[in-house]
Amino acid sequence: MDPIRDVVNHYEERYDEDTRLERNPVNRLELIRTRLLLDRYLPEPPAAILDVGGGPGVYAAALAGAGYDVELIDIVPRHIRQATERGVRSQLGDARELPIRTRTQDAVLLLGPLYHLIEKEERLAALAEAIRVGKVGAPVFAAAISRYAPAIDGLDSGYWDDPAFVDIVLDDLESGRHINTTGDPAYFTTAFFHRPEELQSELVEAGLRDVHVLAVEGIGWAAADLDDRLADENKQAELLRLLERLEQEQPILGSSPHLLGIGWIQ
Repeated sequence: MDPIRDVVNHYEERYDEDTRLERNPVNRLELIRTRLLLDRYLPEPPAAILDVGGGPGVYAAALAGAGYDVELIDIVPRHIRQATERGVRSQLGDARELPIRTRTQDAVLLLGPLYHLIEKEERLAALAEAIRVGKVGAPVFAAAISRYAPAIDGLDSGYWDDPAFVDIVLDDLESGRHINTTGDPAYFTTAFFHRPEELQSELVEAGLRDVHVLAVEGIGWAAADLDDRLADENKQAELLRLLERLEQEQPILGSSPHLLGIGWIQ
């Protein structure tokens, strides 16, 4: 099995990423929190931002609309078409070998590649490329899926009743490598799931400075009334305040479905 080909086929033929961040309240919380974290650490527009593995361009389009000079790179042709339809400047490319000149970017986003590269050497190669194209002092944002997310999601969704899913998740917990042998796109595609300390370690090993890892959704996914809470301006603000307060608490960091590592190029 070619892991990268499996990932490309998943997004080309089996799963449409285009509207994922709008499909349920947990995904909407991921979108809201990721945007807040980007806003907190990005330089001011019109800084040049490279969105590596930016998918169909949801974040890139929002950043371009805010005045940033954004370019998106993705390995999936369907994503390039969708991002282009959103008005995002886009081109096909591999995170491990970017078609971008050295030291040209004020910030680099890796909001997908690290969890689709199952070998550590490949993840470090993607981080090395982000560092190569970024200017000294530029932030690099690297998203990861928590090692424990499939187990939590399986219990919440009912997938845990499927013995095949249980076998996959038990392997996930052991090695971090997620290999979907069922062909069911609901069980995701080839991926690597990080422990929080692993993400921290990889960003430091790649050469980034002042690295910290934050919970994206945090414990917010567990709110029984999450949909209503996000729809109410005051309740949403209260929830976001709580998640910001807890975003670096080590004992619960891994309970967040997504993690965001941030470090600066030196």
